Amino acid sequence: MNYKTIDEVEVRGLRVFLRVDFNVPLTKEAPYTITDDTRIRAAMPTIESLLQRGARLIIASHLGRPKGGPEARYSLQPVFTHLSNLLHGPLTFAHDCIGQNVETLANGLKSGEALLLENLRFHPEEEKNDGAFSQSLARLADVYVDDAFGAAHRAHASIEGITHFVANKAAGYLMDKELKYLGGVLTNPARPLVAIIGGAKISGKIDVIESLLQRADRVLIGGGMMFTFLKAQGKEIGLSLVEEDKIVLAKSLIERAGDKLMLPTDTVIASEFKNEAEHRTVSTDQIPTGWLGLDIGPETILRFGKEIAGAKTVVWNGPMGVFEMSNFAHGTLGIAEAMATATANGTTTVVGGGDSVAALEQAGLADRMSHVSTGGGASLEFLEGKILPGVRALET
Repeated sequence: MNYKTIDEVEVRGLRVFLRVDFNVPLTKEAPYTITDDTRIRAAMPTIESLLQRGARLIIASHLGRPKGGPEARYSLQPVFTHLSNLLHGPLTFAHDCIGQNVETLANGLKSGEALLLENLRFHPEEEKNDGAFSQSLARLADVYVDDAFGAAHRAHASIEGITHFVANKAAGYLMDKELKYLGGVLTNPARPLVAIIGGAKISGKIDVIESLLQRADRVLIGGGMMFTFLKAQGKEIGLSLVEEDKIVLAKSLIERAGDKLMLPTDTVIASEFKNEAEHRTVSTDQIPTGWLGLDIGPETILRFGKEIAGAKTVVWNGPMGVFEMSNFAHGTLGIAEAMATATANGTTTVVGGGDSVAALEQAGLADRMSHVSTGGGASLEFLEGKILPGVRALET
């Protein structure tokens, strides 16, 4: 991928349109406040660098899914309040993202000053990648910088359309880091490369499993999807989650992968889908009728842990069990701890996907990975081998 980073473009005195991913969780009732500022903090190195280098900075993001126009609960006003506390320099809030008033505010910025635009999705034209809307955004910019990897799989106006009207474009530090780590997994990983795939269903991960089976030395399967694979092997899975229409596909993957694909050998089963339900560990050959599997078992944690310990690169997407329930979180936490230890021993560890990241945060281990992706859907599509619209738009 050929693209410039912000270190390679002149920004002093220029209006820099910075697309970030400030799609942060907020409290459900007014006054709305941010409950997790991870995405804001992830963009701070890019923001601070641009301001220190004298950019006149225009910051833009979407938030939530407003339906066709402005909605108070999706305003970026709480982000403005939070960002004002993080920034050392002056920050102004624009109550729209296009129009004469916004252009006046942008043109009036001095070097080292910043302007935060209102939610891009208050205009339906953003998601439609409308040409006129893209041009309106471009009128605010001398330089375009994309640091929103989490939205890079969307061909939206502020991600793709604007780049047709702003010649000078670059990736921010977060975007660059995401592309280097995730790209490294796909193109030139230190080997052995171990991929760990979890989550509820195969259907959402077919392409990423196919992609990683071609590239990895081992692919470890956990989470709810493991039961579709087990049923494809002819095993009894009780009331465990299964995708009947994916059993043939799972059987095909098993046959093609050979010993490259590793499935759990034990599972934690429960009498019902509740944390307090009666539960015990059994072999995956012995799941009784009427019970359902909700996590990988201790033997599998050890087997998977050995594979992780012997790897030079590990990529993980998707939890190993119902980690939201403490009795069925041991598999996911065990994998997270094995990866943290491997990182300390020199292994490159890359985590992509919302639930995996949430589990790491819950375990307090996120900062012990080489890289934790900020883009759930984007990281998944990238690992599938797809060229993301937002990445293609930055290519020189």
